Amino acid sequence: MKRIIAVGMAVALALTLAGAPAAAGDTYKIAWSHYTGWEPWEYANEAGILEKWGQKFGIEIELTLINDYIESINLYTGGAFDGCTMTNMDALTLPAVGGVDSTALIIGDFSNGNDGIVMKNGNAVADLKGREVKLVELSVSHYLLARALEKNGLAERDLSVINTSDSDIAAVFAADPNGAVVTWNPPLMQCRNVKGAALVFDSSQIPGEIIDLMVVRSDAPDSLKKALVGAWYETMAVMSGKSKESKEAVAYMAQFAGGTEAEFRAQLRTTQMFYRPADAVALAKGAKIKQTMEYVRAFCFDHGLYGDADSKDFVGIQFPDGSIIGDRSNVKLRFDAAFMELAAEGKL
Repeated sequence: MKRIIAVGMAVALALTLAGAPAAAGDTYKIAWSHYTGWEPWEYANEAGILEKWGQKFGIEIELTLINDYIESINLYTGGAFDGCTMTNMDALTLPAVGGVDSTALIIGDFSNGNDGIVMKNGNAVADLKGREVKLVELSVSHYLLARALEKNGLAERDLSVINTSDSDIAAVFAADPNGAVVTWNPPLMQCRNVKGAALVFDSSQIPGEIIDLMVVRSDAPDSLKKALVGAWYETMAVMSGKSKESKEAVAYMAQFAGGTEAEFRAQLRTTQMFYRPADAVALAKGAKIKQTMEYVRAFCFDHGLYGDADSKDFVGIQFPDGSIIGDRSNVKLRFDAAFMELAAEGKL
């Protein structure tokens, strides 16, 4: 009950702050938060790529950075935004469980070391026993911690979880002589650089389970979906190239993220980016994502993230082939490869 109250209060607050859901019209609002795999959205906005694709489809896209990750999703869930960057797990446990029918429009990457557990005065997951561990509660950091503990014969009852904003976590860790945190890049890199810090577990040990998405309301118009997909893959082409423009793009993202270019490139090496739309389509249409979401929804239900629901089937999750796991009459999370396929075929 504690968790559903926490989520319910967050959504209520978001509704209060946001007012009514965004009205249909020519302007659409997209939220994002700092993460290595999402920094390209800022470059797309700064370089005019987002504006160009919006104009192509007769709309305007307003991109807003929200410095607190969970707040960004709560605001999206509450109606302030038409789309938002989030992980597969958070798309399920916040908007979907909250009743917002959402579509995973773009699979940008999966974390391959970009999420991790860092601690002082310890060198292994076993050293977390009896400690306070700070993380964004109910996020993928919580999921990563649970998986790490499971793999090392421990459980959450063996330690204390302290909910901490991602915007504060690096500073809190640096100031704590006995700190232990779970976070993602760029704050993960900042924590790892603290004297005496040790990385004891990261997402490369559970590859393909933490997927980073651009999620939009399922009833958003095709014009918005096409514009976002087109802008994203144009940005991916720039970012992954060898030209001067590519180097300048990566340098800009690094600076905006608050780090050096070398640090940002190091973070990219632990991010399995899908620079080509065909690669993202392959993941979206493959068997692996179904296995992952089955694992994720079981974890979410077992950890109370479905609130008072009596089954993990409470929410339906639909895949590109039309198959559904969960309640077919309550589908609230949809993986859609159609627009990424258009990009792959050069048909946007």
